Amino acid sequence: MTNLRRYPDVASWLLVVASLVFLMVVVGGITRLTESGLSITEWRPITGVLPPLNAADWERAFALYKTIPEYAQINRGMSLAEFKFIFFWEWVHRLLGRVVGLAFALPLLLFAIRRRIPPGYGPRLLTLLGLGALQGLVGWWMVTSGLSERTDVSHFRLATHLMLALFILGLLVWTALDLLRGRARLRPLAAAVLAVLAVQILFGAWTAGLNAGLAANDWPLMNGRLAPETAFTLTGLANDPFLIHWTHRWWAWIAVGALIVLARAARPMDPRASIALHSAFGVQIALGIVTVWTGVNIVAAVLHQAVGALVVASAAWSAHAAGRA
Repeated sequence: MTNLRRYPDVASWLLVVASLVFLMVVVGGITRLTESGLSITEWRPITGVLPPLNAADWERAFALYKTIPEYAQINRGMSLAEFKFIFFWEWVHRLLGRVVGLAFALPLLLFAIRRRIPPGYGPRLLTLLGLGALQGLVGWWMVTSGLSERTDVSHFRLATHLMLALFILGLLVWTALDLLRGRARLRPLAAAVLAVLAVQILFGAWTAGLNAGLAANDWPLMNGRLAPETAFTLTGLANDPFLIHWTHRWWAWIAVGALIVLARAARPMDPRASIALHSAFGVQIALGIVTVWTGVNIVAAVLHQAVGALVVASAAWSAHAAGRA
């Protein structure tokens, strides 16, 4: 059997890429919360790496933005300086995407040339490369949903974009742990817990995409009520901001219970994984409440998204530990 621990350089590289993905999730949150995501209306993977470099380029970019509904219905009269602010965050977000791609693809090629790819891990690493490329396409697919008829992006597409990013993050962490701790398998208990967590992330993404966090600013009640007056329907659960916000709040406790079970399962093999998971979801619950109480304050909301990514990473860590038992 191959000694996977002979590849610490590959594991370190994967953890660096995971850190970059985490940073991109955080910047993505800032981009969304500053309403910057539709400021760049073109998709130019190569030439788009450079921002506008002169007054004429800025006027052209601003003129393109003025053609979409968000400007016409929400930001009409925006100054060029204000446009540059929102352009900056979307540009940084896209630039980070390119950095992540290069930080993965170039070392992968180098490791392949040096024959440092761990036996049996070539297909997984190529899958990660493909998922990264797919994430770029999904990002543009999301943006296009807000360029013609809507003043924002589709919350379904936003959820796809976020959940794919977090899946990539989790897979990077899992693969790095294989090389640092030894191969593990995903046990049924861990798979079930991760499925519960995925539901919570889905409703969180929908909450973000529909600005449903603004549906109520009290806690634990919502606008003075314990349960919504709206009838529960599948259509409502997927589209009604109040129902989505309510479900995100209360499914969180189901997710916490599931994560506690996973953390306990991980403890015998890796106590640090258990501590990390308990800490992450504890802070996340507190940040969720603060985000509601502050009317979706941008700092609280960005931290909520950032720690959500840490919950995913620590859940992957704990699931891996449980899979080695």
